[in-house]
Parts: sequence; structure tokens; C-alpha cells
Amino acid sequence: MQTVTLSSKNQIVIPKEARKAMHIKANDKLLVVVKDNITIILPKPKKYSETLAGIGKGIYKRGHIKEERRSW
Repeated sequence: MQTVTLSSKNQIVIPKEARKAMHIKANDKLLVVVKDNITIILPKPKKYSETLAGIGKGIYKRGHIKEERRSW
């Protein structure tokens, strides 16, 4: 784990290892998510639809949608 220092201009430098792992370069946009006292920095997706595609795969068992529709 690496540490970074907040500059007098409230800036940080993201370590090379982290930039490489996130596949980011200069001028890329990043998302900053704050939840309570935890902050997460993520690369901003170029297309949210591609990033989220298939994210729910495997959550529900096979035939779940048909069962739900029959219950209506």
C-alpha cells in the first residue's frame, strides 16, 4: 500500500502502479465515490451501458423471471 500527500492546492498524485492498474493516463476523467469515511476513485467509463452490461448475470436462478410473471 502506498501513501500520497495532499498538496497545498488540494491535489494528489496517483501512484504509477495504481494508474497502470486502472488503465488511466493524463486528462482521463475519474469518479470519486464517498461513503461515510471511505473514498473510492474509479476511472470514468467511456460508456456506462458497456460497463454495466451483464453485471447482474447469475444473481437469479434460471426461470426466476417466469416465476415472477406467473405470480402477478
